[in-house]
Amino acid sequence: MPGTNRVEIRTLKVGRYVALETSAYKILGMSKSKPGKHGSAKARIELEDIFSGQKKSHVGTVTDNILVPIIEKGSATITHIQGEEVHAMDSKTFAMMILPMDSEMNLAPGGEIQWMEAMGRFKITRDH
Repeated sequence: MPGTNRVEIRTLKVGRYVALETSAYKILGMSKSKPGKHGSAKARIELEDIFSGQKKSHVGTVTDNILVPIIEKGSATITHIQGEEVHAMDSKTFAMMILPMDSEMNLAPGGEIQWMEAMGRFKITRDH
């Protein structure tokens, strides 16, 4: 899958991210069991979708490979708001971006925002 790397489940930590199916998830909790008589150690990971907030769990052996998304973060200045889209200019590259509107935030033209991108999807993470 483009925009991801493979790592072993044993290397994951709470607060990091994983990619399952077509979405990116933040790790909320993780528990590992000891190996049994006929099997290897298992890990149970509690996850939250970073875009929708939906919770999910994943179980696998600690030696299984799992995808980790490459997360890009940055800041931008809002140029204008059109319907459910926020048009902004990136502070580093000065490239124009179109981000989905977040109704919980106080967004206005000329304001600063922080954004994140994972697996081709964007999200506004904070307004200043």
